[in-house]
Amino acid sequence: MKARILVVDDERAIRDLLTEALRDAGYEVLSAGGGEEATAILREENIQIAVCDIRMPGMDGLELLRYIRDVSPETVVILITAYASVETAVNALRDGAFDYFLKPLIFEEIIAKISRIDEYLKVKRENQNLRREVETRYDFQNMIAKSRSMDAVFGMIRKVSATTSNVLITGESGTGKEMIARAIHFNSLVREGKFLPVNCGAIPSTLWESEILGYARGAFTGATTDKEGYLQASDGGTLFLDEITEMTPEAQVKLLRVIENQEFTPLGSVKSRRLNARIIAASNQDMGREMEGGKFRKDLYYRLNVVHIDVPPLRERKEDIPALVRHLVRRYNREQGKKVQGVDNATMRLLLSHDWKGNVRELKNAVERAMIFCDREMIGLDDLPTELHGAKRISGLMSQGDLKQAVREFERISILSVLEEAKYDKRQAALLLGLSKSSLYRKMEELGIGLSPDDSPDQDP
Repeated sequence: MKARILVVDDERAIRDLLTEALRDAGYEVLSAGGGEEATAILREENIQIAVCDIRMPGMDGLELLRYIRDVSPETVVILITAYASVETAVNALRDGAFDYFLKPLIFEEIIAKISRIDEYLKVKRENQNLRREVETRYDFQNMIAKSRSMDAVFGMIRKVSATTSNVLITGESGTGKEMIARAIHFNSLVREGKFLPVNCGAIPSTLWESEILGYARGAFTGATTDKEGYLQASDGGTLFLDEITEMTPEAQVKLLRVIENQEFTPLGSVKSRRLNARIIAASNQDMGREMEGGKFRKDLYYRLNVVHIDVPPLRERKEDIPALVRHLVRRYNREQGKKVQGVDNATMRLLLSHDWKGNVRELKNAVERAMIFCDREMIGLDDLPTELHGAKRISGLMSQGDLKQAVREFERISILSVLEEAKYDKRQAALLLGLSKSSLYRKMEELGIGLSPDDSPDQDP
């Protein structure tokens, strides 16, 4: 949809000709004979572009520019001026005007320039919409979990988001470390800045300095222009260093120096730059073991580990699976244009029984695949990937032949399945299981299934 344009000029002939030319080009155009009439339109209408003559009786174009800047800052203002007042127009650019046209007007040039501005506004709106969508996705209210362990993680995210401290996130692959880093960023003081993810394992050791620090023209053969590194690119935002343990010892020393001095110098430059980015690092390795083995510097670890968030694997918080599945079904319904209601009980029991070595990433892939093949209201067993069936399911329950652990896991799965069926009504779940409410609570506590703060295990139904 093309922009709505307001043409403001006290000369009726120019106003009418410009209005007609813009309408012929497909734009919706309103017109006003002066500044006062224009303000009345701006109060009632949503205008994307205003084309205003500078010299008008009463409220002139410069006054109107200041008015628009105050009441409708998203509106782009283009001024019309004669050669004699070019200096005035240039000064107006400093006050917020987007551009100016010189008289006598050449309508083809005006339409071409407005077309480019219209495209710019479309891209800007798309970026704003995308940013709002991203911020909504990582809003605290949209974080999905029922387990105590993830409640604790979310509590830490809320607290650390209000600071600018460095954060270290650890956890197995697929647990959502980058999602947590993004949640911290989009709820932080630097949310308006960039969130820049960098996979440290993907940067060759020979390119680490040029990629992270950047370089100046002439720094080495082939450096024909200045190039900003990741530290500069994330200025005013968050630099997310994933797989931090993949950095070479030399790179670790350089990163440590940057964090300690809070400044960095691009290759080939003599000018240092201030570090103005929050650093969040992540690893799927055992950091203690990495330091003991000499693979990761302890001093760098302590600089990064101001706040440590450890994300538990999905197999240790299976009570989160039903809520995650519901969330994913809603998401893929939107993306795939389907109306799947959820998963049937047998399928949910299977999802709860799986060991999820790939964690949330594996669950997401399984649900997405099931949604593609599901052609009914409820996802069934035959919609799931084949690797979730048969012997692999049994092996996931057996802990290296440990029968006690297998029995414990079956009990846990059964209770979680019934809780899901009862919509987490503990009284109803106890009846379905043939237990007293207090017995159910004791069993849930024994098996590590989270209880809500309002639950009281002391009362039987």
